Amino acid sequence: MLFSCLCIGTPIQAKEESIFNQRMALYKKTEALTSIPWYYIAAIDQYERNSQEETSDEQVISISIENDLWYGLGNSAMIKDETVIGFFDGIGKDGNGDKKADPKNGEDLLYTMANWILHYGPTKDDIKIALWNFYKRDLTVHSIMSTAKVFKKFQKLELKDRDFPVSIKHNYSYNNTWGDRRGFGGLRIHEGTDIFASYGTPVKSTTYGVVEMKGWNLYGGWRLGIRDINNIYHYYGHLNGYEDDIEVGKIVQPGDVLGSVGSSGYGPPGTSGKFPPHLHYGMYKDNGYSEWSFDPYPYLKKWERMTKQK
Repeated sequence: MLFSCLCIGTPIQAKEESIFNQRMALYKKTEALTSIPWYYIAAIDQYERNSQEETSDEQVISISIENDLWYGLGNSAMIKDETVIGFFDGIGKDGNGDKKADPKNGEDLLYTMANWILHYGPTKDDIKIALWNFYKRDLTVHSIMSTAKVFKKFQKLELKDRDFPVSIKHNYSYNNTWGDRRGFGGLRIHEGTDIFASYGTPVKSTTYGVVEMKGWNLYGGWRLGIRDINNIYHYYGHLNGYEDDIEVGKIVQPGDVLGSVGSSGYGPPGTSGKFPPHLHYGMYKDNGYSEWSFDPYPYLKKWERMTKQK
């Protein structure tokens, strides 16, 4: 007996595709109601999602607004009627037409946030001002605007591809060096993984993101910093040089060549050769309050496997 198999993906994959589709539909609906481009709304939601603690039950919409701001000071009964909320100078809006402005309803949250932005104006600069007045944090505004640029360029939410940061067609080696002691410039820990390779080995973007930093650093030499859509900053240190088109503000995707492996650093601009050539690769997480280094080694092993399977 012959059996046929129709492979349509795992239940987890189907659930992920469904949630991305739901989000996009809500973002586009909010854009239609307010004229605020969907990618700004999506970037705000993405930022909040990645600033919150992970849960087993992922919400479709992750934006949260404090009760005092939503209902207004004095609305202690938290009445959801828009007229009452407006009387108390709250910002909550009814986005789904059920006559209630509910801070736990995704459509209401998106519509309210979009109207908060619209209060300041529809231009890019207006949106930046609105975001600063909501979050009161420059890095948050910068991260949201960078994510919006990525969503606008690729016109989709599901950007899960990754790449290894050095060309796997060249010889390279690495171990888990995160947390090791370093002495140059004072006793400190090593905030990354060193990937050893020959001079000139291509260095690539591991993720979708925007180039945030380029130039010389006393420790990292010629280095690059890329902010991705998951509130993570990717640091590339000790480069030999950059690709001609790599500039601050450039949108990159996995596999884009950024520069090449070198041994720059540990001195004034131009210092090189104080250690064997390698790429220092670091990752820093932002939770909306602070930014900290974490171990990139497990991610590098996973991305290495993914790259070899392409």
